[in-house]
Amino acid sequence: MRDRTVSLRARKRRSGAIVAAFALLSASALAQAPAAPDPWPGLVADIFQGRAVTEQGGFVSLLAPVRAEDAAIVPITIRLDEPASRIRKATLVIDQNPMPMAAAFAFGEQAGVTTIETRVRVNSYTNVHVVAETQDGALHSTVKFVKASGGCSAPAVKDQDEATANLGKMKYREFKSADPNLREAQIMIRHPNSSGMQMDQLTHLYIPAHYVDKVVVWQGDDLVFAMEGGISLSEDPNFRFTYKPNGAKTIRVEAHDSRGGLFKGEWPIGGAS
Repeated sequence: MRDRTVSLRARKRRSGAIVAAFALLSASALAQAPAAPDPWPGLVADIFQGRAVTEQGGFVSLLAPVRAEDAAIVPITIRLDEPASRIRKATLVIDQNPMPMAAAFAFGEQAGVTTIETRVRVNSYTNVHVVAETQDGALHSTVKFVKASGGCSAPAVKDQDEATANLGKMKYREFKSADPNLREAQIMIRHPNSSGMQMDQLTHLYIPAHYVDKVVVWQGDDLVFAMEGGISLSEDPNFRFTYKPNGAKTIRVEAHDSRGGLFKGEWPIGGAS
């Protein structure tokens, strides 16, 4: 009986030693595995032609969820922290997305835009950058890490026939601004913004890419912003923004898509003097 007990203890010791050795080997393998390369330097070269991008606060800030509830509809808010007249462009980059440059906003000189909100797709855990370009051409960035995956291939929310029937229809909303010197508005565009990575649930074929690639907003005849975008914008793109009123009576919008579609809308500005 004693010999059997000793043998059992020995087997347990050997098993423990094997498990410990395997754990050490696994840890060593993980330590030696090369880390995934950071795509950001390459994106700076591609999107900004290798110009210097300074990671410095005080120019632009970004609000984004740490963990997104829905990877296909991730809310993003860009805030221009410098006086609006100093920043002429803000570019939103989702580093790990198949088309990383999600949206680039160019602002009218007198538009006074201070915030822009939109919704994006996030395809995998990633850094999200916003790069602000000041009037002197300098680039300043801020970054947030967002946990989400599968946003670019997530099935479309709406039926494709319904999406086609309502393609390009727009809505306009106004909100009371916290700053009495600014106005706040929202533009909503009906469009599937198909990424090319989504599968039709009936045919099991991939839906060809078809997305809004440009949106221009005017206050009267003055530019508020012009946006260039791609597949990273969510289905039914929308933009909520603040701007400085210039006395114009109307907001006018023109949107283009990747198949040559042209969509227009115009609405009266509430309370315009």
